[in-house]
Amino acid sequence: MSSQNTQNYSEDTIRTLDWKEHIRRRPGMYIGKLGDGTFADDGIYVLLKEVMDNSIDEFMMGNGKKIEVTVQEGRVTVRDYGRGIPLGKVIDVASKMNTGAKYDSKAFKKSVGLNGVGIKAVNALSTDFTVQAYREGETKRVEFSRGEVVTDHDMDTSGEKNGTYIAFTPDAEIFENYRFRDEYIETLLRNYTYLNKGLSIVYNGKVFQSKNGLLDLLNENMDGEGLYPIIHLEGEDLEIAVTHGNQYGEEYYTFVNGQHTTQGGTHLVAFREAYVKTIRDYYNKNFDVSDIRTGIIAAVSIKVEEPVFESQTKTKLGSKDVGPNGPSVRNFILDFVTEHLDNFLHKNTESAEILYKKILESEKERKAISGIKKLARERAKKVSLHNKKLRDCRVHYTDIKNDLNGNSAIFITEGDSASGSITKARNVNSQAVFSLKGKPLNSFGLTRKVVYENEEFNLLQAALDIEDGLDTLRYNHVIIATDADVDGMHIRLLLLTFFLQFFPELVKNGHLYILQTPLFRVRNKKKTFYCYSDEEKLSAMKKCGPKPEITRFKGLGEISPDEFKHFIGKDIRLEQVRLKKDVPIKDLLEFYMGKNTPDRQNFIIDNLVVEEDLVTQESNN
Repeated sequence: MSSQNTQNYSEDTIRTLDWKEHIRRRPGMYIGKLGDGTFADDGIYVLLKEVMDNSIDEFMMGNGKKIEVTVQEGRVTVRDYGRGIPLGKVIDVASKMNTGAKYDSKAFKKSVGLNGVGIKAVNALSTDFTVQAYREGETKRVEFSRGEVVTDHDMDTSGEKNGTYIAFTPDAEIFENYRFRDEYIETLLRNYTYLNKGLSIVYNGKVFQSKNGLLDLLNENMDGEGLYPIIHLEGEDLEIAVTHGNQYGEEYYTFVNGQHTTQGGTHLVAFREAYVKTIRDYYNKNFDVSDIRTGIIAAVSIKVEEPVFESQTKTKLGSKDVGPNGPSVRNFILDFVTEHLDNFLHKNTESAEILYKKILESEKERKAISGIKKLARERAKKVSLHNKKLRDCRVHYTDIKNDLNGNSAIFITEGDSASGSITKARNVNSQAVFSLKGKPLNSFGLTRKVVYENEEFNLLQAALDIEDGLDTLRYNHVIIATDADVDGMHIRLLLLTFFLQFFPELVKNGHLYILQTPLFRVRNKKKTFYCYSDEEKLSAMKKCGPKPEITRFKGLGEISPDEFKHFIGKDIRLEQVRLKKDVPIKDLLEFYMGKNTPDRQNFIIDNLVVEEDLVTQESNN
């Protein structure tokens, strides 16, 4: 190192960030990604979860049966009726790192909260943050802004019940253009009630509670009824609900200490192994693993002392042990499932018989397509070496260390021009492109055999790497990018049919999206606006003044790569494909992709009129 460099690198250049500055500069370390509320794992929902976790811990310790949550105009309030933060520690708990009761494992043996980090992150990332504790007729309130104390109120008397009140407004400088979505918040709160029987959560006046735990979770999330009544097994630190449906794939909901582990982990691996072993032993047959688990729908909740997660946002459990001196997670779950599931099957022979028939049907179908499956795999392997359809990215969802924020995405496009524009404009680190030849096959009513017979479907399956389930899914966001015309809509429906028919868990786990692209470009010499609706176009025309230049984009191929980068970067507009709980997938597909009934024709015509009107209006202008 030269003397000049040595002089530049002195004590003065070393700087220690204080806690709030560090959180604001490196928010991803504490809450995963930022986002604007478009996705269920965006930062604003993590902020709510961190506050909720502390209230849930109080309930788990036997304090307070109700939590009140409101979200209005971007401001969140949470009021619980637990013991309340000790009044002398209100400032410390909200603004001093590594302060919390969770370090004393006697007070919080199997807690959800972030060991004294979570609430500080919420404080630092909010323009205003208020915490008020109520204890035994006294109260203490402190108000912050971006982690700095604004008002420290003196202790006062209070007629309120014991508990804690927290209110915060996420900082719009960090969470740009954010918006809370009710459906994501309601799913989060419902999960809390499934895992905490007897807890009542009131959200904007709507009450959520559960009497039957994971049994309720499966009943409310399943596509129709199970093939046999849900098997519900409960122990002190482990609860399991399981059944099978007439669907492909495997569907799991897993939790650790109340945390929804969307990427599974050691507890899910252990359950899948334990389930297969118990079924094989019960029927005394060495069934293939896939035959046993195809169509399975299960929920698993385990409580672990000092769990180890693979990331700060706790979406995947890495723990091997249940407690400091307890059995491994694997052995704990294996012993529990082996005993309780075996007992259940012996006592419920009718359910055992239905399950047996389901396994035999899966075996029959698997053997019928084994030959073509082998050929298809060999073909996919050869193609993968020079796959012109797939332009891959560098970082994948399976690479947790490099994809902590879940940014990896694949665009499924139609035609060379559209895929060419996206390929040139994409982020090569995290965005891949898969190009379709034309309209895919309508797979409605067909068996899994078509996935291997149809080269395009087989290559798409291979690109996503989901043949054996979502454990190996290579992209967090699977994005359908088609033109906003009649043909584009049809291709979109055909792809939705393919995923819902053969990989419903991809949709149910929130990985499938539709790319929204602008219909118009409105500009003058100084400003350019990209408009996604007629209303946005009219607004842009007013902003541009007299005689703006208006371009109607009829297809993705018309949008240049330079422009496309605006639509697939930080301002990307994605619509998540979500299923309504009261509409079975089979009925949905029958309606859209079945025979042309008058109802279906009328529905499609009514919903395409708007698009045709836009085209007509534009040609008349």
